[in-house]
Amino acid sequence: MIEGGCLCGTCRYSTDAEPLNVRVCHCHRCQKATGAAFYARVMVPLAGLAIDGPVGWVSADSGIRRGFCTECGTTLFSERRSAGTIGLSMGSLDRPELFEPTEHIWTSSKQAWLILNDGRPQYPEGPPA
Repeated sequence: MIEGGCLCGTCRYSTDAEPLNVRVCHCHRCQKATGAAFYARVMVPLAGLAIDGPVGWVSADSGIRRGFCTECGTTLFSERRSAGTIGLSMGSLDRPELFEPTEHIWTSSKQAWLILNDGRPQYPEGPPA
């Protein structure tokens, strides 16, 4: 079971699904959307995710819809409905220590001061098909 929620506790989510992948995205869109240097997330199937609470959604021209708590603003989700997937922000997980990213994507946009030397694969753009 994967569970998580926002800072104020108003929004909660859970799923029994196994992660499809765990990645760190360094693209400018993710930086802007999260207000952070990168977006670490656990990707799961959209089907089976239970969401409780007032989630606000913002759609982007990239096909990704981002979800956040309307009370405290915590970034919770990055949904790609066309693929039937949703990213759960690692910072919103109840037990983030259970998940470890396997790769970094869009490193061509990473912050110059950020040194990636964790041995994980790095891709200048999206991961290989």
